[in-house]
Amino acid sequence: MLVASLYAYAFLSEFILLYPVYTLLFTDTGLSVAQTSSLFVIWSVTGMVLEVPSGAWADAVSRRLLLFLGPLLAGLGFAVWLLFPSYWAFALGFVLWGAEGALVSGAYEALSYEELERRGQAHRYAGVMGRATSLGLVANAAAIALATPVMAAGGYPVVGVASVLACVACACTALTLPEHRSRGAAGEGRYLAVLKEGVTLARADRRVLHAVLLVAFVTAIWGALEEYVPYLGVEAGVAKTAIPLVILLVWLGATAGGLLGDAAQRMPPRAYALMLALAAAAMTAGALSGHPAGFVLIAVAFGGFQLAGILADARLQERITGSARATVTSLAGIGGNVVTLGVYAAYGAASPYASHGVTFALLTLPYVLVALFSMSSGRRRGLHIEREKGISP
Repeated sequence: MLVASLYAYAFLSEFILLYPVYTLLFTDTGLSVAQTSSLFVIWSVTGMVLEVPSGAWADAVSRRLLLFLGPLLAGLGFAVWLLFPSYWAFALGFVLWGAEGALVSGAYEALSYEELERRGQAHRYAGVMGRATSLGLVANAAAIALATPVMAAGGYPVVGVASVLACVACACTALTLPEHRSRGAAGEGRYLAVLKEGVTLARADRRVLHAVLLVAFVTAIWGALEEYVPYLGVEAGVAKTAIPLVILLVWLGATAGGLLGDAAQRMPPRAYALMLALAAAAMTAGALSGHPAGFVLIAVAFGGFQLAGILADARLQERITGSARATVTSLAGIGGNVVTLGVYAAYGAASPYASHGVTFALLTLPYVLVALFSMSSGRRRGLHIEREKGISP
């Protein structure tokens, strides 16, 4: 029941027909690239402000409750977009959507890991999360495939209504998730104690801190760039009506990466760093190609980044101890929001001066630094193990 519910929740949370077309909705409403980037900044800042407080709330009260409330907020935001299409309505919708992301982030991973651990199946976490993520991407791909005919038949209103209904169904699925844990005394004291425990663990344990930072950087950069894929597609000569197919292609690559979580969960640091570097090279080459065929390379890159993110999250969950799991996971989330905010701001600032392909390439460069950091960290860990065993380096 646990795994099936997790998979259903992951699928419904991404079965949003507005995903592949909402940037087009903004454009048709008259928003510029800079205004759209400012909306992404609002989205990111909302998540950043609420991420850790919501993680502590999940640890202190109920992770399942937050997983129920989150999709309802997102659905409300989409309804606002439909009823009052304007910059400020889009901004309010992104605030609600950002709140949804903060409520779900941390709570989903923490509930999943601890329920699997309770069943003696913690070793399955990377595989379950990989398949859940891939199911979410399959749902996203299905939404992309349906978006074109649904848009042709009923326009933005029908696409929006379908998205709101998916959010409601996702919230109902959350109620079927099991949750077995002792939360102790409720109230402000419990909340503050959990918050302090999580922050202290992330700050004092270097292995946890490194895992938090790795999750933040690996998942955030490509996740932010994904929002600009439609612009890159138009620049490469893809017709506006075919943009959903381009998005479908790159998400198929990400889906394939997610399905490799089981097989790659024990990947050594050097191989992990090499994978990140090769994915960055593929992303850069695809973006600079200026041709629709370049999206094949971008799809490969998305697959590598997706797998890297799943493995980073699994290693983080293995290193967390105590009752503040959602709080620590949310710290990785807030780090991701900070990185995402930086990408959105940089993209908006570069848009008047550089092509989308060049901007993609420049903003992919940090992955090279992350790969070098991962390799260096793995080398230091290996030397430490050798010293413990009495082996001369």
